[in-house]
Amino acid sequence: MVYTVGVRAVAGLLALAGFFLAAAALALGAGLAWAGGEAVPAGADPPPPTAGGPTGGLGSIPTAMLGLYGAAAPGTCAGLPWQVLAAIGTVESDNGTSQAPGVQSGANFAGAEGVMQFEPATFAEYSRPVPAGGADPPSPYDATDAVWAAARLLCADGARSGDLPGAIYAYNHSAAYVTQVWELAVAYGMPVTDQSFRGLQALAWSGWI
Repeated sequence: MVYTVGVRAVAGLLALAGFFLAAAALALGAGLAWAGGEAVPAGADPPPPTAGGPTGGLGSIPTAMLGLYGAAAPGTCAGLPWQVLAAIGTVESDNGTSQAPGVQSGANFAGAEGVMQFEPATFAEYSRPVPAGGADPPSPYDATDAVWAAARLLCADGARSGDLPGAIYAYNHSAAYVTQVWELAVAYGMPVTDQSFRGLQALAWSGWI
């Protein structure tokens, strides 16, 4: 009986050691980054839209908002497709039409405000210079101010260097959010052939299998 228990204990220790060795090898392997135990290979193409993903067309976006997205993206950041701005605006406030707390006035439960759902300090950092047609002083509830500030924020967080997934993740630290925004942007016409991960990405794509 003692011998049997000893064998089981040794086998358990060997299995545990093997697990940690395998984990260490993966963690040290080139081109991998971890988030919640999932790895994303560097240089890989972003995931294609998943079955059952967003399919909303551009017709659901108010014309005025389309104009803002189309002007703010290239006017702020050459690496930022306007479709990413449009997707974020759709997710955050249904392009400014939502009546949820914090969109038209006040703040939501997390303290976010306005059309693109900014924290006050973040909006203050990226709201200037005031874009043409914006409010002065800038307001997160003003669509022009909010969209241009969002474009500047995304640019600073990685879009300028081509790291669109990283920029979206910085906007809202959720892999599911990144996938939702990405799929909407693709549905809005964003080309994906020239978009890829650059460097190590601390993201776990919920759309990947």
